[in-house]
Amino acid sequence: MTQAFELESLKIRLNDADLQPLDLHLRISRALRALILDAALDPGVKLPATRALAATLGVARDTVENAYVQLHRDGYIVRRGGSGSYVSDTVGAPLRGASGRRIKLRDEQRLDLAPGAGLSRRGRMILESGGVADQRVVQAFATGLPETRTFPVDVWERLQRQVLKDHRDQILLHGDPQGAAPLRKAIAAYLNLERGAKVTADQILVLSSTRQALYLCAQLLVDAGKPILLENPGYFGARKAFEAAEAKVVPIDVDAEGIRMDLLGADRSGAACVYVTPSHQYPTGATLSLARRLELTRWAAERGRWIIEDDYDSEFHYDGLPTACVQGVDKHQRTLYVGTFSKTLFPGLRMGYMALPPELVDAFTRARSIMDGHTPQAVQLTLARFMEDGHYGAHVRAMRKLYAARRNAMLQAVDTHLAGIATALRPEGGLQIPCLLARGWSEARTIRLAASAGLQLPGLSRLYAGPQERQGWILGYSSLTEYEIELAVRRLAGALRKA
Repeated sequence: MTQAFELESLKIRLNDADLQPLDLHLRISRALRALILDAALDPGVKLPATRALAATLGVARDTVENAYVQLHRDGYIVRRGGSGSYVSDTVGAPLRGASGRRIKLRDEQRLDLAPGAGLSRRGRMILESGGVADQRVVQAFATGLPETRTFPVDVWERLQRQVLKDHRDQILLHGDPQGAAPLRKAIAAYLNLERGAKVTADQILVLSSTRQALYLCAQLLVDAGKPILLENPGYFGARKAFEAAEAKVVPIDVDAEGIRMDLLGADRSGAACVYVTPSHQYPTGATLSLARRLELTRWAAERGRWIIEDDYDSEFHYDGLPTACVQGVDKHQRTLYVGTFSKTLFPGLRMGYMALPPELVDAFTRARSIMDGHTPQAVQLTLARFMEDGHYGAHVRAMRKLYAARRNAMLQAVDTHLAGIATALRPEGGLQIPCLLARGWSEARTIRLAASAGLQLPGLSRLYAGPQERQGWILGYSSLTEYEIELAVRRLAGALRKA
């Protein structure tokens, strides 16, 4: 051991203004621990006596003694009466080559690992997929982001205080993996009244998000490597959730009436389930016709398949009356209904749910208990009161009116400022508008030009399976005021036209 070098590396700058005296023994013990773990100090090496090290470092002997006591307690050194302190034989062993000579690795060599090294095949696949990026700030054209500036925070806080007062320490314990009973009852009542569902509270499973629901579906209904049918184009987050569970996504095209039943009927992949967004198909905005809904339920019953119904943006329907959910017309009970409060209330709530066929409730609840146990009870009970007292319905109605005006503002702005560049397709509802680019305009190029102007354009082509000739954008409008929409579209038009 080159003791002079080691002692030099342990010197502590005592004139640090932020350094407190009680921190000294911890600083010393951590520095020595790092030298041991880095194999700079071999097993069996004798450490300097406490008096000598204290003199070298300019600290009190008790400080070094406390550092050695900590290292001994943690198993890094052994102390022998009358002999001294030594690096333990069980830690800090240096690497040895074939010749038996010691190999010392520099820090940059230790960290020189390829991304994904040591991951499983599934882990590497998830890493390479890039994950899903949620929108964390309000900015132009962000999709699926609701208006949060008008949320009745004061009402929510009042209800939360009531819950904490009424339930006290009970809500500090673990909750039911299926969800708090009051919230499940409130969700079931809402679905039956507003969405035409036929469910009981016992069929409701409270979750953290739609993506968690879809991941559970993939885990419990689809074996690894087996197919699952997905709308094309379709929700990006759903595809990622299924792929993360190693399901093989098989695309089924959609048209103006939603998923094409002729293609679904002709499918011979052997898929156990199909994922659909029937109320407002994502991203086209198409509504699955009643005839196709009934045909879809017959298809599932006859073939023993499951329907995963993501009732995406169903609360926000602006033209005419919304169509009842597929679950409500499925007399065979082959439908798993997925809903979320992230769009109707606020994304930071992290609350979603499923309405399950009775025979699937236990399996999904147990799987959920393995993933993350349960959703925080205080939040569940607050939301239950928010719904029971009528605040949820009132908020949704207010947002429906607000979003309808913003949708019209976005349609008008695109028609006015982007004529000849893009055509907006008028959706019956939802929180975003699909736009198709005119001939001669490249999606990739427009996204780059927008980025140079500080605008983030969500591309449309990534939502399709395989290469697509139809290129465009999907423009979110729900989190922007009408004035902000006008300014953003003008800014986008300026960036594109001056290129």
